Amino acid sequence: MRVLIADDEAALRQWLRRLLLQLEPGLEIVAETADVPATRTALAALRPDVAFLDIRMPGGSGLDLAAALPAGCRAVFVTAYEEFAVQAFEQAALDYLVKPVSAERLQRTLARLGASSPTPAGELAQLRSVLQQLLPAGGETPRPLRWLTLGLGDSVRLLDVQQVDYFEACDKYTQVHAGSEGGLMRLPLSKLETQLDPEQFWRIQRSLIVRTGAIREIRRDLMGRLQLFLQHHPDTLPVSRAYAGRFRAM
Repeated sequence: MRVLIADDEAALRQWLRRLLLQLEPGLEIVAETADVPATRTALAALRPDVAFLDIRMPGGSGLDLAAALPAGCRAVFVTAYEEFAVQAFEQAALDYLVKPVSAERLQRTLARLGASSPTPAGELAQLRSVLQQLLPAGGETPRPLRWLTLGLGDSVRLLDVQQVDYFEACDKYTQVHAGSEGGLMRLPLSKLETQLDPEQFWRIQRSLIVRTGAIREIRRDLMGRLQLFLQHHPDTLPVSRAYAGRFRAM
């Protein structure tokens, strides 16, 4: 089976590649792409048997790509929409993968692919109509980062940002604190901040960004400085005066 993987998050492409090759050693990954134009070119040139397509990518939608797949190529959508979108996929008789992909779920996907045929255009049109109501409006505005790639020695781990308590600057890298776990991201805190949802992640110092949902309590010390106590992490985080104003409404 010849496979193309299209996703604008490199960590997700690597994760999916590794799982696919573990489950199907004879499988061939013919291309990995990060946007719609590159994916369209690769599909036309390489004509894979299966395309794993993210729904929202730079340059358009995975749905548009699926509607124009080469003859004999089947589509598997990779999606972060876990409720109505999943129902839409089921109703349209297409397969889907919810990020992050598990080995068990991917095994079922491969089994379904082995027994399925290319998706009729009518089913793709039905799916596009349903999902269009779920996708964010606004053209090419990138969605906030959802999955993190953490280095753990010689291995790499994928972590949902909703599990993070706070991020800490560490020279040119970022230390991720998530309960009793953690890891190092090969990305400076300043660059990471531009990829995070600003409504959920607040900078509280030059070197610290906290997830607001992780905050259990806010107190003032004897000097009037704010201290943050977290739900599932023992660290107490001090808030610098430059960033204290945003906590007044809390």
